Amino acid sequence: MLPHDASTATKKICALAPIIPVLVVHDVAHARPLAEALVAGGLPVLEVTLRTEAALAVIAEMAKVEGGVVGAGTLLTPDDVKRAKDAGATFGVSPGATDRLLSACEDAHLPTLPGAATATEAMRLLERGYDMMKFFPAEASGGAPALKSLASPLPQISFCPTGGVSMANARSYLSLPNVACAGGSWVAPDALVQAGDWPAITELARAASQLSRDA
Repeated sequence: MLPHDASTATKKICALAPIIPVLVVHDVAHARPLAEALVAGGLPVLEVTLRTEAALAVIAEMAKVEGGVVGAGTLLTPDDVKRAKDAGATFGVSPGATDRLLSACEDAHLPTLPGAATATEAMRLLERGYDMMKFFPAEASGGAPALKSLASPLPQISFCPTGGVSMANARSYLSLPNVACAGGSWVAPDALVQAGDWPAITELARAASQLSRDA
């Protein structure tokens, strides 16, 4: 997969909803009902971070949910890419980007959202052929004002800010011309997941899905 094709595929995924839930799931038994709750609330794109022992099994279960588009987050190595793809991930997300990791994603035909936090990092990815990126860590890197500053010199790049994004500040990001969507964990808080309160999670997802650029 060529970098341009990967970015095009990732853009299509990012266009499906304004918010991508960033999920840290410890128990595979929660995978399917959690995915169903989020999809029912209007958030079909799900990022499962590879931060737990259950993550790959969670991806495999969530991939069975109708209407869901499941990806793997926190890709750091080529082995992560292979395991995520084998588990059923249809896209990948990385906090940063290295040539080795990008090559592994391209070889695996796994559309990827590579991370960038500075103009230099974004330019390097653009030079390789990527124009859809993750802005991480968003709030710690200057938040919406920082992203707004990148829009003028780098108008051809679109971002998905993640890291500190919440219901309270999501609109400030989504109102920017260079933001395609945002990633956040608030739509699936651990307390609700552990309690199995799927209707409450669906309501959080529904509120997030209705965030608009104009509001």
